[in-house]
Amino acid sequence: MTAPQPVEPICVRINDAARIIGIGRTKLYELIAAGELETVKFGKATRITTASLEEMVRRRRVPRGSCEQ
Repeated sequence: MTAPQPVEPICVRINDAARIIGIGRTKLYELIAAGELETVKFGKATRITTASLEEMVRRRRVPRGSCEQ
């Protein structure tokens, strides 16, 4: 019998989203307010879609050789 495949989450908690992309919660809330991240509400719980995290990182990616400071 084969073990079940691990399930990739489609949304994560605020703290987990901040940890995943290596920023603080305050900055994450700023990104949400700016419309850069998609949120989902389940009652009082707010979740961030992993797709919006990946897309934001793609949009902000700095091309090789162009180091901004």
